[in-house]
Amino acid sequence: MRAKSALSLAAAILLVTLLGCASEDKANPMLDAEGKSFLLKGVTDLQQVSQITGADSPNKTERFGVYGTDLGSMFNAGDKTYFVFGDTFGERAADQIGGGGSFWRSNTIGYTTDKDPSDGIKLDGMIADDTGLATELIPSAKVDYDEMTAIPTYGLAANGAMYLYYMSVNHWGDPGRWDANYSSAAKSTDNGQHWSLLDQLKWPGESNFIQVSPYKVQIDQDHAEIYFWCIPSGRFGGVQLMKVDEANIENLADYRYYAGKDVDGAPIWSAKLEEAETVVDDTVGELSVVWNSYLNRWLMTYLKEGEGVVIREGLAPWGPWGEAFDLVTASEQPGLYGPFMNERYTEDGGKTIYFTLSLWDPYNVFWFKASLQK
Repeated sequence: MRAKSALSLAAAILLVTLLGCASEDKANPMLDAEGKSFLLKGVTDLQQVSQITGADSPNKTERFGVYGTDLGSMFNAGDKTYFVFGDTFGERAADQIGGGGSFWRSNTIGYTTDKDPSDGIKLDGMIADDTGLATELIPSAKVDYDEMTAIPTYGLAANGAMYLYYMSVNHWGDPGRWDANYSSAAKSTDNGQHWSLLDQLKWPGESNFIQVSPYKVQIDQDHAEIYFWCIPSGRFGGVQLMKVDEANIENLADYRYYAGKDVDGAPIWSAKLEEAETVVDDTVGELSVVWNSYLNRWLMTYLKEGEGVVIREGLAPWGPWGEAFDLVTASEQPGLYGPFMNERYTEDGGKTIYFTLSLWDPYNVFWFKASLQK
């Protein structure tokens, strides 16, 4: 009996060991395209749910000195979701179209604990000064052909802090075109109340790494990598990819750039940004990338200037990326841009997605939803 028990114990230990090894060897589905095929067939049931900013919104953001603003990319920190806005104005003529007005701030942030996206987003408040007016978080010179403004492109929470990646805009040019001085990041350790510039993190203004959409991928219990899908200034470049370990997010030398695949099909990561390869070859403006639990695939939304907002599916961060399907057309919503998703705001197991969308007239941010078809 003792010999039989010993053999049973040994067999059990061996089985646990083998299962453990199998678990360790199992590829992360977020980073592995092996055996996958494209599932997304398009979207249906597009609907404008609500307005998030402006005097006509349920949030009545004019009480924060936010009469007109745009963008509204989102990131989560704890139980709050932060909505990051671009050029913000406190007073505007009733018939004004597009950006402009008085009490100009280059960027502002609202926040919410609202977990139900179905009836719109209720802002709990905005990062504000002592008078209750939304404050500018990243300063700018506001001088044309020097630094016209500083526009946050996306934020994220990492290492117990909050980070905002932004672009320093030199000059707004023709529609969809602008010049950047550089892109960089700012950091907050007090829940977004104050931000310090990370001047050691800078990418050249002519590079493909001016506007970013980050997503944190948990590799194991103690290790996470942050992937950034990146486009140049304006809306006419393709998407390139970089990544960094979460622990090294403030060290420029630790960022790595996707430079193609090796002979075995594994991604190559280079320390040189000039070796970066394009992963989505299109005219891409204001992109957003999230992992979608309904498809178990990556989703990317962006503006195609003059056409509308499209959505496409990715099998791995570097692709392949599937067909671009119309999400919102310019004929449906004239003057649309800035389609930003957040993994927190879905329904039906991820089949229904919610996203922000900016409309040039009335220069405010709106809340939309659509259903994925596979």
